Amino acid sequence: MFGVNCGFGAKSCIYKLASSAVLRRQQLVIRCLGVGGYSDHNINTDQKTMQGVGSTSGASLEADAENVLRAITPTLDPNRDKGQAGKIAVIGGCREYTGAPYFAAISALKIGADLSHVFCTRDAASVIKSYSPELIVHPILEESYSVRDEDKSFILEKVLGEVDKWMERFDCLVIGPGLGRDPFLLDCVSNIIKHARQSNVPLVIDGDGLFLITNSLDLVSGYHLAVLTPNVNEYKRLVQTVLSCEVNDEDAHEQLLSLAKRIGGVTILRKGKDDLISDGETVESVSIYGSPRRCGGQGDILSGSVAVFLSWARQTIRDENLSISSRNPTMLGCIAGSTLMRKAASLAFKTKKRSTLTTDIIECLGRSLQDICPVP
Repeated sequence: MFGVNCGFGAKSCIYKLASSAVLRRQQLVIRCLGVGGYSDHNINTDQKTMQGVGSTSGASLEADAENVLRAITPTLDPNRDKGQAGKIAVIGGCREYTGAPYFAAISALKIGADLSHVFCTRDAASVIKSYSPELIVHPILEESYSVRDEDKSFILEKVLGEVDKWMERFDCLVIGPGLGRDPFLLDCVSNIIKHARQSNVPLVIDGDGLFLITNSLDLVSGYHLAVLTPNVNEYKRLVQTVLSCEVNDEDAHEQLLSLAKRIGGVTILRKGKDDLISDGETVESVSIYGSPRRCGGQGDILSGSVAVFLSWARQTIRDENLSISSRNPTMLGCIAGSTLMRKAASLAFKTKKRSTLTTDIIECLGRSLQDICPVP
């Protein structure tokens, strides 16, 4: 159903990709040799010259990232009530994985969401609660080992009933961090996704959530409020499943555009050295330098960040902000989330270097946003 011919046309962005690689290698050599007082200012200036390469078919434009952040980040208004700055829910967390849902949920709060929920299994709940009293934790999900076959239908209805009590309050769901691959648990989450679509709630899908939807594309196909955030391996599986071919980095922009279009206009944030983002209509990139450190959990920060900015973008558009009223809120959320994540990672690495952990990056989210959108 989703197979297409992947014989792409002109290789429009080879120059940009190759030049960026050469530029970064030159910068690394200069830093190592300590030549000529080459500063971060010089590096930033050189990077800007590589942005905004001509937009031929399939080419991406470097996103005007900081201006997007400024446009959609709400002011801190004393007249607002609790919850108006965002209510985010993370669906994930099982016996083996308790860190990922915590990272996603706490990142949402650190950026500025008012409330952050986690729906997880009973085994994970106490552990996640112990990480922070700031999170609202719901121990309602079940795994196969704890449910008899004859009870599965009843338990499924119970889980959905509990989630539905909250569904319409949420501005965005993050599906997948720490979810695991238990069959009954995935079945529960499949039904939660269906209910979220019926309620028109945006979805950010990451981690094992991507494993789920790659095997059941109909869960998100045609849903324009869905965002997928695959890493290199998750993206490879998506391309193989949907386009019936292998990843083509020479025509990365065309392929991403085709992939998003074939899944019915979902937005895909392809994580990499440069983040590429497409909703099937356009491709934008975020190439702000982040960190060479690749500690686990950074994708969870990103998914929580995108969820907050996506909810803020929708609110800004509803408030008729003319500067972005024609933009897709999922694209704006991805651009803003990617930008802030990269800036926070860079800031954390300046201090921690090789010992940088995901928790260090989370602690830099607020300062990084303050640098772009200062609060008096």
